Amino acid sequence: MTAPKNTICIWYDNDAEAAARFYAETFSDSAVKAVHRAPSDFPGGKAGQVLTVEFTVAGIPCIGLNGGPVFKHSEAFSFQIATDTQEETDRYWNAIVGNGGQESACGWCKDKWGLSWQITPRVLTDAMAAGGAEAKRAFEAMMTMKKIDVAKIEAARRG
Repeated sequence: MTAPKNTICIWYDNDAEAAARFYAETFSDSAVKAVHRAPSDFPGGKAGQVLTVEFTVAGIPCIGLNGGPVFKHSEAFSFQIATDTQEETDRYWNAIVGNGGQESACGWCKDKWGLSWQITPRVLTDAMAAGGAEAKRAFEAMMTMKKIDVAKIEAARRG
């Protein structure tokens, strides 16, 4: 099997395997593909420790690198997961926040490893794409939310 041409590399402080396994259990079309151990000592660890983990998140190829505590995650990078229902939105949001993560605003949350996620119902992205007054009403409704409330976005779209 040929490796993908483009893979997202995510830096972890020794938790790449745990994070990858959580994502694989949480999101559809996700899996842990391989775990690679360091062949020798490296700045963040010792020979034999997990160095990289190949995984997919919702079909996106990723590699987790156990690089140590030097670099931290920020909102400058996030996964945006499109959802079709409130139930799906709740399931993903609650999995991330309920597993040591934290809520933020406008559909954003962070997992326990500090990685940012946007759990975004398609009704919201559809409203934004519609433009005009419909987009303005949906956007203003979203600005009051942490987890997105599908029914409130639908009501805002209708006016």
